[in-house]
Amino acid sequence: MKILIIRHADPDYEADSLTSQGWKEAELLAGRISKMDIQKIYVSPLGRARDTAGVSLKKMAQEAEVCEWLREFAPCIRRPDKEGGSIAWDWLPQDWTKIRECYDKDAWSSIDAMKSGNVQEEYAWVADSLDGVLARHGYVREGNYYRVERGSSDTIAFFCHFGLECVLLSHLLGVSPMILWHGTCAAPSSVTTLITEERRRGIAYFRMSSFGDVSHLTAAGELPSFSARFCEQYENASQRHD
Repeated sequence: MKILIIRHADPDYEADSLTSQGWKEAELLAGRISKMDIQKIYVSPLGRARDTAGVSLKKMAQEAEVCEWLREFAPCIRRPDKEGGSIAWDWLPQDWTKIRECYDKDAWSSIDAMKSGNVQEEYAWVADSLDGVLARHGYVREGNYYRVERGSSDTIAFFCHFGLECVLLSHLLGVSPMILWHGTCAAPSSVTTLITEERRRGIAYFRMSSFGDVSHLTAAGELPSFSARFCEQYENASQRHD
């Protein structure tokens, strides 16, 4: 079985849609994935993800299942350096890296900042919902792997958001999402691929064969959009700061 996790194209957050560049990215993405044999597509309810998926769905003459749990990871927490609320997955490195629990797949959500936003409850909702989908396709969660009740060569796709993508990968790979939120960056319209490995009959694990692939952009001479990244050097005023 193959899972594709697809981030929405370059976003217009104010309109919850896509920029002109984003629509171009969505078209190039559609040209790529429409050639794949995808059995089922799931999409976030947010406009930027639905618009991205819509271009591919039209080209493929398919429909998607809209899933509330695929929306951007929503909990609001009290970040150490800020007054008021902040999204759970955007911290300064000098703050989160000094908290040992942030690196622990079981302890990261137990720190006070995460407790302030009921982050563990939201994480569990997403993880359980993902497992529900995988069970429908024949793979049932058992501990930290999946029991194969019905082996499949199906490909399924999730159109969602970077913060949420990291939660999905955290659950599938058994790592703290803090490492993924802050140590990776999936560009707009990028495709992450995981494939089952069944080395013993009935026992499967998902292995990530590619992360944040934007070959559909580079093949067309397009540079990936900057969204989700911060400045490479502080002095670069043209790139996004905190």
